[in-house]
Amino acid sequence: MSAAKQEYIVISGARENNLKNVNVSIPKRQITIFTGVSGSGKSSIVFDTIAAESQRLLNENFSMFVRNFLPRIPQPDADAINNLSMAVIVDQKRLGGGSHSTMGTITDISPLFRLLFSRVGQPYVGQANMFSFNDPQGMCPECNGLGRRLGVDMGKVLDMSKSLNEGAILLPDYSVNSWEWNMLMQSGDFDLDKKLSDYSDEELEQLLYAKARKVKVAFGGKDMNITVEGVIEKFTNKYIKQDVKAKSERTQKAVMPFISEGPCSSCRGARLSQAALNCRINGLNIADMSSMEVGQLIRAVREIEGPAAAPMVKAIAERLQHLVDIGLDYLTLDRETDTLSGGESQRVKMVKHLSGSLVDVTYIFDEPSVGLHPRDVHRLNELLQKLRDKGNTVIVVEHDPDVIKIADHIVDVGPRAGSRGGTVVYEGDFQGLLDSGTLTGTYMKRPLELKQEVRQPSGKLSIKDASLHNLRNVSVNIPTGVLTVVTGVAGSGKSTLINEVFLSRHEEAIVIDQSAVGVSTRSNPATYTGIMDDVRKAFASANKVNQGLFSFNSKGACDNCQGLGVVYADVAFLDSVKLPCEVCGGKRFKEEVLEYKLNGKSIADVLEMTVEQALEFFELKEVGRKLQAMSDVGLNYITLGQPLSTLSGGECQRIKLASELHKKGSIYVMDEPTTGLHMSDIGHLLQIMNRLVDAGNTVIVIEHNLEVISQADWIIDMGPDGGSKGGQVVFEGTPEQILHAGQSITGQYLHVK
Repeated sequence: MSAAKQEYIVISGARENNLKNVNVSIPKRQITIFTGVSGSGKSSIVFDTIAAESQRLLNENFSMFVRNFLPRIPQPDADAINNLSMAVIVDQKRLGGGSHSTMGTITDISPLFRLLFSRVGQPYVGQANMFSFNDPQGMCPECNGLGRRLGVDMGKVLDMSKSLNEGAILLPDYSVNSWEWNMLMQSGDFDLDKKLSDYSDEELEQLLYAKARKVKVAFGGKDMNITVEGVIEKFTNKYIKQDVKAKSERTQKAVMPFISEGPCSSCRGARLSQAALNCRINGLNIADMSSMEVGQLIRAVREIEGPAAAPMVKAIAERLQHLVDIGLDYLTLDRETDTLSGGESQRVKMVKHLSGSLVDVTYIFDEPSVGLHPRDVHRLNELLQKLRDKGNTVIVVEHDPDVIKIADHIVDVGPRAGSRGGTVVYEGDFQGLLDSGTLTGTYMKRPLELKQEVRQPSGKLSIKDASLHNLRNVSVNIPTGVLTVVTGVAGSGKSTLINEVFLSRHEEAIVIDQSAVGVSTRSNPATYTGIMDDVRKAFASANKVNQGLFSFNSKGACDNCQGLGVVYADVAFLDSVKLPCEVCGGKRFKEEVLEYKLNGKSIADVLEMTVEQALEFFELKEVGRKLQAMSDVGLNYITLGQPLSTLSGGECQRIKLASELHKKGSIYVMDEPTTGLHMSDIGHLLQIMNRLVDAGNTVIVIEHNLEVISQADWIIDMGPDGGSKGGQVVFEGTPEQILHAGQSITGQYLHVK
């Protein structure tokens, strides 16, 4: 039988965003990697054209009624898109879900554990829902399945060295001679002049926790019954059981310092009822297993024997093995999903799909190497190949050279970003890319060079005996006045050390991370960076009118669309359609506002300019400085009026960086700033970091990118591995020294390059 003929997904005349009538063919059942500089149009082809059309066609199979509840997906701007199969999109959107969503629930492993315990756990408790902290039957009744409770911070409530007469009770209602204080005194149960440290356990218990009781006291010559209860008992009933956040701001301010959140005293943070916690398999209850790292848990699960347990053990072990394979063996099933990074979130989603049995599907990944140490990239590659070998089409948007190498087919988009991109500059195999002369091909061939002359620190910031998450008594000095890169494999403790321990002690530091910068359709780069204020002033003074006219959130807004630029037409039970406003044509402003010009351009023309075009147009010093900062971080191609909600995580981080550059900060902390950056842009990023350091700042970067690590003045390498096998500093020193550090995995990878 002859080999099956190669099939292709064929796109003709794609024009989404900056695409210039792009034609491209993607081989089915192979790995195709899209690469190119940020803003070149990769995502416009992969997400806005292929993924969007696949999703739209899938939704069309549902009834009108069901479609009412599905997201509305407009038809992509292209002449034709043929041979699509169903697309599964695995992106980097963080997994939310709050405190009730954990690694175990999101990967569907926890339901299997509940079933296992309900069948073979001893003593028998009942159905699987008895082991769910989201079910009233299974949750701990004290904390409602949250595992944490608000309680009174005893260290702040009492001064044990004082007597009651000296003001030993520090709570706001109990100052000496206050009403509450007098009630306690009137009860006659306490020695007012004895120091609390001399009270017996029984006396303290009575003072703090006595239940409400009636006491007869003489008041103005008459006997009265008053209700007296323990100090903590009363405070808990008044402020904690009645939700202190519902009280007035003044009350909150007064009492919040005395309230702390800690593990629930009943379930000790395990979230479950006592009955569920008493049920065990091989001596372990379900909470014990959920708090074990996946790498250890898989061994414990495989030791469970018996015919009743066999099918569940097999299913659980298989899913846990997927987590191990993808390098998440350091996570625990009780880890809350909103504490996972973007890269971890994406890898958790991959596990869900690996367990599935769909074939001939198009899997679309958005930079799956984000947050992965070079050591773990090969694990990711194996997963992508596994998906392909099952008979699926795998499409990946990626910048990492080690991932690009495994592609069966490469599409390089460029040549540059924004209006200077939007074309396919190379299609073919890896070797062909190296010889193609494109930006990607050229940078793939560049050797890595280590920084030889490092700066000398001006001082140090010390972290002493840090013990949070997997850190075990870590003490480390971060040098000031230099560029420090903190690295190590995923889960080694980098983020805990810097984002939690270090930042809690240095709240003045300027943090530049990948969280969204604005979700409103009304915020854009011009408003976010403050350029818009200067632009409005310039327009107002040039035309001698009120500057509020030049805001689409204020007087200048088009009356028809309220400054949105679009109107939503609701067509009964059909899709609601987003149409450009017919009055302003999508320009957002009233017609008379557009008559006012600055150097021949209207305010709408200015918002349509890219950063690069605006740099040439504006002569205002302050505007020029802010635009230059955006250009320096590689955002030349975005327009001033583009909604911030459309920016990627990497772009959000860079626009923050641009808006923070001019601040007089002394410490800058950056969390994986190379996310979403093409190899050719990393040089610009390093220039910015170096400029900050040369201006006298301390720059601390959490990063896996070898080029950034190679250019550090000082490296702190965490490890040696992830989770319980990490949490230590394995190396401190210069790039040259790390090559000879035997314990450092990072050093080995700098060698290879």
